[in-house]
Amino acid sequence: MQTLHVELGDRRYPIFIGSDLDTSHLLAPYLKGKQVMVVTNNTVQPLYLQHYLDALAANDKIVASCVLPDGERYKDIEHLNLIFDALLEAGFNRDCTVLALGGGVIGDMAGFASACFQRGVYFVQVPTTLLSQVDSSVGGKTGINHPLGKNMIGAFQQPQVVLADMSHLASLPPRELSAGLAEVIKYALLGDLDFLCWLEQHMEQLVAGDRQLLAEAVYRSCAHKARIVASDEKEQGERALLNLGHTFGHAIESYLGYGVWLHGEAIATGMVMAADLSQRLGWISSADVERCKNILLRAQLPVACPKIPLEKFLAYMSHDKKVLNGQLRLVLLQQLGQAVITKDFDVEAMQQAILAHQDATLTV
Repeated sequence: MQTLHVELGDRRYPIFIGSDLDTSHLLAPYLKGKQVMVVTNNTVQPLYLQHYLDALAANDKIVASCVLPDGERYKDIEHLNLIFDALLEAGFNRDCTVLALGGGVIGDMAGFASACFQRGVYFVQVPTTLLSQVDSSVGGKTGINHPLGKNMIGAFQQPQVVLADMSHLASLPPRELSAGLAEVIKYALLGDLDFLCWLEQHMEQLVAGDRQLLAEAVYRSCAHKARIVASDEKEQGERALLNLGHTFGHAIESYLGYGVWLHGEAIATGMVMAADLSQRLGWISSADVERCKNILLRAQLPVACPKIPLEKFLAYMSHDKKVLNGQLRLVLLQQLGQAVITKDFDVEAMQQAILAHQDATLTV
C-alpha cells in the first residue's frame, strides 16, 4: 500500500492506494460519530456493499445504505433528494458520516449531500472506478448536473479519507477502464512529460488491467492532483489546469445527453481539440498533436465526436465554470507536459479545432 496526503492544514487527509486493502482498519480512525450512511448504486451494490457494511459494523457503527440507479443521467437534484430521504428516515444527526462507494457520480452526489445535510457532515470516499480514483474522489469537488451545464450546482467538500483499492477495478468493463485512463493521460499532458513517456511504455498493460501498473498510475495521478489542490483548493488559479479538455468535453456530454458518452470519452476528444487549437496558435507541433491522439487511441478512447452544430457546441461552452466576467478561458498546451490557462486565443481557430474533430459517420 502507498499513502499520499492532501495538505490542507487541519483538514489534511490521506489517500490509501493498494490492492485488497484492510478496509476496517484503515477506515476506523476517520469515522466520526456512530452513524454511517453508505451511498452506492445498483451496479456496485451486489459487488461490494456487504463487505463495507460488515467492515463498518466491525467498528461498532450504526449503518444504513442508500442505493441509487447507476448512470450520469441520474446525477440530478431528484436523485440527490433520495440521499437526504435516507438520512432523515434513518434519524441520522450532524455527527454522521456519508460514505461514497462507487464511481464519480456517486462520489459527487454523496459529497454534495454531505455538504448540505444539516449544513455539513463528515464524508469518506471509496472510489470503485479508475476515473474516480485518479480524479473525482480527490480534491473536494462535489455536485450535480443541470440540463444547461455539467456540474453547475455543487459545493467544495473535502473527504476525511480516500481508499483507492485496485481490486475493485477488476469488475470494471473495458470501456469504463479506458474512460479512467483519459484522466490519467490528462495529468501527463498538462504537467509531466516523464509520466507521458511512462504511459506510452505501459499503455497496453494498463488497458489489460495490470494491478501493479494501475496502482502506479493512480499514485502518480493523485500526487499531481494533491499538490495542486493543496495550493489552490477553490480553483482560483492553478487548479483550473486540471480541466484540460473539459470545456470541450463537457459541451460534448451536455449535447449528446449525460451518460451517452462516458465522461472520460468526452474528455479524450476534448483534449484532442485543445491540442489542435494549441497547434493552430503555434505553441505545439502537428507531431505533438499526433502524439496526443496516438496515446488516447492506444487507451481505446475516441479522438473525434459525432457531428454537433457549431452554435450548439459554443452555447454549451459558454456555460463553462471557467467563464470569467463573460470571457471564456481555456486550458491549452504551451508544450507537452506544460499547460496554461488563457483567454487569449483566436475564436476562429477554436471553431476550426472543434470542427476538425467531429465525424459525421459516428452515431450516438
